[in-house]
Amino acid sequence: MSTTTAGRFSWAVVSPPLAAVVLAVSWGTHPGTFGNVVVGLALVAAVLAAVYHAEVVAHRVGEPFGSLLLAVAVTIIEVGLIVTLMVSGKGDTSTLARDTVFAAVMITINGIVGIAIVVGALRHHLAVFNPEGTGSALATVAALAGLTLVVPAFTTSADGPVFTGSQLAFAAVASLALYAMFVVTQTVRHRDFFLPVDREGARGPVDLDGDGHADPPPAREALISLGLLGVALVAVVGLAKVESHAIESAVDSLGLPEAVVGVVIALLVLLPESIAAVRAAVRDKVQTSFNLAYGSAMASIGLTIPAIAVASIWLDGPLALGIDPLQLVLLVLSLIVSVLTVVPGRAKPLAGGVHLVLFAAFLFLSAAP
Repeated sequence: MSTTTAGRFSWAVVSPPLAAVVLAVSWGTHPGTFGNVVVGLALVAAVLAAVYHAEVVAHRVGEPFGSLLLAVAVTIIEVGLIVTLMVSGKGDTSTLARDTVFAAVMITINGIVGIAIVVGALRHHLAVFNPEGTGSALATVAALAGLTLVVPAFTTSADGPVFTGSQLAFAAVASLALYAMFVVTQTVRHRDFFLPVDREGARGPVDLDGDGHADPPPAREALISLGLLGVALVAVVGLAKVESHAIESAVDSLGLPEAVVGVVIALLVLLPESIAAVRAAVRDKVQTSFNLAYGSAMASIGLTIPAIAVASIWLDGPLALGIDPLQLVLLVLSLIVSVLTVVPGRAKPLAGGVHLVLFAAFLFLSAAP
């Protein structure tokens, strides 16, 4: 993928500056119905363009660095959306960060993993991946989710599912440490465990840069995409602030729980990654799909929680991170199924179907708890 491709698909080049123009016009206003539709379309286009250009830049540096950069870019968008909604949103936003992070975890370990397995296994009989790399990624996701989403529901130093200041600081530092250790493992110490696996089980590249894609773009094109990525990220955060009231009003008018706002945010920012994971699975690169899925889950927790912890210094109100019993049951079920999926190193369509049923249950129970 390259910005030459982006030239043919002009939306990727046009969307960031166009979204910036929409932001400049709408900033500080309260758009009507038509205005909200325009802002919403610009927001979606900016998100898609941001991740597209992150993918172009990532392609320049190769796999698994590409999946890592894409996950970080998506997390920046997620943090921006959460903070802007917490600052400018109405009603109780104390659980918004928790609901968004939990939704991101469920979308990645069930939705993205499930569809990647189904697509890969149906097209190639079995979905083949490296259990050593994928297992270490899953273990890190489980540790991060347990420390930041489960533990706060059981601490006793503060009332409710919240951390005290010192507990939140510890969780933030521990999350960053876990994420940093995984990044070193993925990109330096054991990079070969995260490369696509062929049908004979051998690891390694099948093309010049070793990521299963077309050859990387020239440095100039990657720099252009880097600049467009920056514009898109600024536009996403700003447009989210403009659109925040419309998102919450839509959820309220439909009579849905507040947690649905977090689900909407997570679905929005992870949609491009889902598409990228499916494309990789079609090419029989399920390992790349898993890198995207588990990498996004880790970044969503390991980077979002520390960022929200810092932001909570000036945010009003409590920060509820502990998940409720229903969410805990879904998380435990998902992790058990994930372990059984990852251990063999290959999966049938049934395994993907189980993950997708759990994902469907999460979506349904979020709307009708």
